[in-house]
Amino acid sequence: MNRIKPVNQRAWWLVLPVLLSVAFSALIPLMTVVNYSVQDILGPSQRVFVGMEWYKETLRDPELHAALLRQLTFSIAVLLIEVPLGVALALAMPARGWRASLTLVIFAMPLLVPWNVVGTIWQIFARGDIGLLGYVLARLGIGYNYAQNPTDAWVTVLIMDVWHWTSLVALLAYAGLRAIPEAYYQAARIDGAGRWAVFRYIELPKLRPVLMIAVLLRFMDSFMIYTEPFVLTGGGPGTSTTFLSQYLTQKAVGQFDLGPAAAFSLIYFLIILLACFVLYNFMNQAETRDAT
Repeated sequence: MNRIKPVNQRAWWLVLPVLLSVAFSALIPLMTVVNYSVQDILGPSQRVFVGMEWYKETLRDPELHAALLRQLTFSIAVLLIEVPLGVALALAMPARGWRASLTLVIFAMPLLVPWNVVGTIWQIFARGDIGLLGYVLARLGIGYNYAQNPTDAWVTVLIMDVWHWTSLVALLAYAGLRAIPEAYYQAARIDGAGRWAVFRYIELPKLRPVLMIAVLLRFMDSFMIYTEPFVLTGGGPGTSTTFLSQYLTQKAVGQFDLGPAAAFSLIYFLIILLACFVLYNFMNQAETRDAT
């Protein structure tokens, strides 16, 4: 009769440092924010429990609605530009050889630039007096001033984000393309398939899991953008580039409204989770329909 060996549970001790690290860096701050969101902070030792009052006030705030609309518009524009552009760049990149290595290094360079440096680079680049972009547009007779024109400021922030993060989508798509077996392309050549047919029926279906990751990463990051527009425009002119993260910072740090800011940060967190959940399920259902 075979005796069943007991399962060794000592491996869980290896996971304990990770659990403690997550608890210290995420759960404890989250509980602190939840605590602040239901209290009115009157002083260092004076707090009054207000329940859901800050949540109701935040949800009725018209400035929050405007910031949310700007944020959604920006994130949708980012996805509509960066995902197709990243896929197109990945398709145009060399498959092998020293050119492929050089292209990968060049594409990775924007991702290595810190966020605050990106804002500083574009702040100088877009200036009309010393910036190359501002100078060229002025020579072409195009009125451009990101510091005074809300449309120019919004478009500049969008182009800056496209320059900074399209490489991420391109590199992910490139890795997905290189993972496709050569047998698929050989079969396509035997069948006489054109370039569009190869992309439509071979490359795009194989890229969908990678593109799902790219879309979720870019949506989450664009929805939390703060440093680049803060350095470039400071949220202006007016509130044209004041997105949700900067609005939250102004409320928490500028006005020191810790209760409303805590409630808003939790609502902000839930909006990101809900949007990512909807995006993930939509793309998953589309992939399932195509598979059947």
